[in-house]
Amino acid sequence: MIDDDNDMDMEHDYGSQPIAAIIEKRKLKPNDLVAASTEQLTHKMVSRACKGRRLSRRVQLKILKALNTATEQEYKLKDLFTY
Repeated sequence: MIDDDNDMDMEHDYGSQPIAAIIEKRKLKPNDLVAASTEQLTHKMVSRACKGRRLSRRVQLKILKALNTATEQEYKLKDLFTY
């Protein structure tokens, strides 16, 4: 028997994302992105991004802006997410 709930979860889980490697390489913590954000960015949003859970475009953009502010770099969405 196929578990429909499990199939739905798989569609939303894309595995570790490039943002996780960038955060680790830069020696940042999720709190650094939350602190750098001028928008309502939460630790949970950052955690979900790193784990590869599908995020809305709006949340992806919040994370992108916070990362660019925290690192003083100009990353693009395609640098952070593979979906």
